[in-house]
Amino acid sequence: MFRKLLFLCFSALVLVGAGGALWAWQGLETLKKPIPLAQPEVFTVESGTAFSQLAYRLAEEGLVSESLWLRLYGRLNPEQTRIKAGDYQLEPGMTPLAVLDDMVEGRVKHWSVQFIEGRTFADLRARLAASEHLHKETTDWTDAEIMAAVGAPDQHPEGRFFPDTYLFTSSESDLDLLKRSYERMASVLEEEWQQRAENLPYESAYDALIMASIVERETGVAGERQDVAGVFVRRLQKGMRLQTDPTVIYGMGDSYEGRIGRRDLRTHTPYNTYMINGLPPTPIALPGREAIHAALHPAEGSALYFVARGDGTHKFSDTLAEHQRAVREYQLNRSEDYRSYPAPEDENTEEAGQ
Repeated sequence: MFRKLLFLCFSALVLVGAGGALWAWQGLETLKKPIPLAQPEVFTVESGTAFSQLAYRLAEEGLVSESLWLRLYGRLNPEQTRIKAGDYQLEPGMTPLAVLDDMVEGRVKHWSVQFIEGRTFADLRARLAASEHLHKETTDWTDAEIMAAVGAPDQHPEGRFFPDTYLFTSSESDLDLLKRSYERMASVLEEEWQQRAENLPYESAYDALIMASIVERETGVAGERQDVAGVFVRRLQKGMRLQTDPTVIYGMGDSYEGRIGRRDLRTHTPYNTYMINGLPPTPIALPGREAIHAALHPAEGSALYFVARGDGTHKFSDTLAEHQRAVREYQLNRSEDYRSYPAPEDENTEEAGQ
């Protein structure tokens, strides 16, 4: 009788254990089923979040059926409980285990902000300020405070930041991106400077950066950058003024309203290359690597002038007479599609670019 009772008790325990194991197995299997999402969703894990807290929150938001199964999974797999803080992109079809794997590996979501070639530092700052997911540190800072923070005190910010698309996470700040962009520009400029052509009219890599910014603003056609640089380099070598509109526009600041006239060209500013000799004091925009390369590897030739054709390209000329004919051909009697310049008939005009 005792043996029979013992056998029955043992059998009951086996059945209960088997039932419990089956129940647990079925519960853990739910972690392999897709989470109920109809569209992508960003899930934020705050710094200091414990694994159990994560399990409860995922259950509260309906992403797992019960927190028990995720907590049990964590007990059985302690290495999978070392989650990292950040924003995570949850996609329809992902399983809770796939979500957890992302959190353990730290595959946080990245956002992006683009610094565009030819735009100014003011535009760069506006883009940072408008970036929704970026932590803002520098919004109320002066340009001087930013330059000090990136390790370049007393430097002018224009042209010092490399234009590119920068990825960032929610844990990064605008200052982090500014430092990254500044260091990238310094690296690119130094690399290009070390490989520069001979006999260039620059005293420093900074002079080349200034020239690159002018080239960047003068043409968006990749195949013309070295030709444009060649014109400006030859003018510097001959002691001619650059006489390029983008520098004038930069010097006008907020007073520029889309057109420039004779009065603007004859108003002295440090950036009016119709009035000053040599390069302006600073870059006038963010130059890309191609523009920097062009400034340091200008095309050979004899052209000293160029004029916009109206289709994005330019006509290059060796002499003032040729240039004036090109101006009459491509710009005379045209208005809205062309920039405003001094009359091409002016015998004293020696504009490089129109």
